[in-house]
Amino acid sequence: MLLLLSQWLAQEVRAFSVFNYITLRTVLAAMTAMFFSLALGPRVIRWLAAKKIGQAIRSCGPETHLAKSGTPTMGGVLILLAITLTTLLWGSLSNHYVWTVLVVTLGFGVIGLYDDWKKVIYRDPEGLASRWKFFWQSVLGLGAALFLAFSSSNPMQTDLIVPFFKTVAYPLGIWGFVTLTYFVIVGTSNAINLTDGLDGLAIMPTVMIAAAFAVFAYVAGNARYSDYLLLPYVPGAGELCILLGAIAGAGLGFLWFNAYPAEVFMGDVGALALGAALGCVAVIVRQEIVLFIMGGVFVVETLSVMIQVGWFKYTLRRYGTGQRIFLMAPLHHHFEQSGWKETQVVVRFWIITILLVLFGLSTLKLR
Repeated sequence: MLLLLSQWLAQEVRAFSVFNYITLRTVLAAMTAMFFSLALGPRVIRWLAAKKIGQAIRSCGPETHLAKSGTPTMGGVLILLAITLTTLLWGSLSNHYVWTVLVVTLGFGVIGLYDDWKKVIYRDPEGLASRWKFFWQSVLGLGAALFLAFSSSNPMQTDLIVPFFKTVAYPLGIWGFVTLTYFVIVGTSNAINLTDGLDGLAIMPTVMIAAAFAVFAYVAGNARYSDYLLLPYVPGAGELCILLGAIAGAGLGFLWFNAYPAEVFMGDVGALALGAALGCVAVIVRQEIVLFIMGGVFVVETLSVMIQVGWFKYTLRRYGTGQRIFLMAPLHHHFEQSGWKETQVVVRFWIITILLVLFGLSTLKLR
């Protein structure tokens, strides 16, 4: 909206043409989203507390988390509201990539919202049944994959780009691209949701990865830079910088209230949505492996759950007694049970993410 207004004003006052620059609008988007989060946060938290929308703690979780029971949850609504308003204000509303990511983000947010609502209203820590959650995630993920594959006026490149190599890429074909897109979106969504178990643990890595991917989106959308850095040129991808800036700004604003001890939790409505957004952007800019690198903490957290559940079921069938590899899964709970304080786990995982994000950014030039 503001972009259209500035373009109209630029016809009379040339100075307004500065708002055509993606870099400026990305910075303004981050600042605007952070403002929305900080300004609306106290009101949202008070409303959630008044409606008794508090977190239900799983009985199988760490005992130290029982004190968090009743803390307002569904704070992800605040993040999505800030992202949506900011993107509509500063983004190009004619860009189909922006609308694709925004719709996917809000769609997964609705799934998470219903899941959180069941946990709150029915006091069921498990929320929406896994099979139904996965079903609706699959519908949205597959829908987004098909849309990206067939609706673009500029056909998406379907090769899987391998970082650190100039010419190594694996042709996937159209259906291979659809399959990869589906798994990246749904997988990243669930990975962030599994990681969101400690105060501030999931949101800060999400902010860092979103900011890093804004660089990739800008390069992918610029023919000169993408050619120089040997990256796929994706016309229109640069506008995703505004949405990614909004994610970073909204996430930092939310962290103000989510830092230990948290005043509000993100809930599935935020975690599922943010994961889907990052996955969708990674596919558009053709950097799925880089997302895997930068989101290493999310990947390891997810693997810890898969390994724990798989080993428990295997030993239960084979020996009649289920055995565990980790003290508790996801992995952050294992370290808690090992004696680490919650803040130690969170900050150390942040440090690891910083290193992984820097490593991922190095793929821009190291080829």
